[in-house]
Amino acid sequence: MASRTRSTGGKAQPASRKRSSQKQQSMDRDELLAAYEKMLLIRRFEEKAGQLYGMGLIGGFCHLYIGQEAVVTGMQLAIEPGDQVITSYRDHGHMIACDMDPKGVMAELTGRAGGYSKGKGGSMHMFSKEKGFFGGHGIVGAQVSLGTGLAFANHYRGNDRVCLTYFGEGASNQGQVFESFNLAALMKLPVIFIIENNRYGMGTSVERASASRDLSLNGAPWSIPGLQVDGMDVQAVKEAGEQAVAHCRAGNGPFLLEMKTYRYRGHSMSDPAKYRTREEVQKMRTEHDCIDLARKALEAMGVSDEMFKAIDDDIKKRVQDAADFAQQSPEPDESELWTDVLVEG
Repeated sequence: MASRTRSTGGKAQPASRKRSSQKQQSMDRDELLAAYEKMLLIRRFEEKAGQLYGMGLIGGFCHLYIGQEAVVTGMQLAIEPGDQVITSYRDHGHMIACDMDPKGVMAELTGRAGGYSKGKGGSMHMFSKEKGFFGGHGIVGAQVSLGTGLAFANHYRGNDRVCLTYFGEGASNQGQVFESFNLAALMKLPVIFIIENNRYGMGTSVERASASRDLSLNGAPWSIPGLQVDGMDVQAVKEAGEQAVAHCRAGNGPFLLEMKTYRYRGHSMSDPAKYRTREEVQKMRTEHDCIDLARKALEAMGVSDEMFKAIDDDIKKRVQDAADFAQQSPEPDESELWTDVLVEG
């Protein structure tokens, strides 16, 4: 997929003002190779999570990130330690991108004591303050207000930290999103609003749910600049992320990124996704897959098939180790029902 990035500067731009961000070699070999490994780790992890769900080892809801790996991977390359990340319920990929231990993530998915939330949070509610990850959140759009609050804390403390606040196109029309836009613009808060537009909400295409045909313009009433980015190209994502981060660190207030991406699986594991054709999904997989695009770029840089195989073998082992750890970890003790309920000041 060609990389298309458009700066809105807070106002709608005519079509002729579209500019290409097709700096296809914006990442050197080592950086792109690390990004490839991270995206592949996320995908293999999610595939294994899908298997465990099918075996009945993961209960409740489970929303997989397969297809969207370039978004979080590229954005993580644009930030620094101390910056924050918050997202919605499609969150496993974000955790892996933040370098949270796959063993702890998988153990939480299976409700075991070795999980990041001691087996009490499950798929949608894991946190790691150490890694700057402030959770997946099950209420649609609610994390946008929380991410704005994290940015307010940075502003209040006078540091130069930024908060990446992710949400989907299905949440983009929620009232609290626009309230957050207003407050962030009014106070010039260092928050990057990231819309992961994977084209479909729970079962409705974005064309049927949103009157806006360019979600990067959604911040225009508050003069929030925006970029529309090819979210299947990790290099384009990193480039756009760096621009947004620089804007926030300079004290210029919020920035909006619309990542045009795609999920290969259903909304959740229980969704048969009959609202789209197999041909559509296959076309994305064969022509616009983020991992395949990165691999082709790396092949052009001289990376051998042997290296790709070694990477794949290592990642498969890491994911299997995570699955084994999760299944061997004990269930939480009953006394854990009474812990982590209240924090006393």
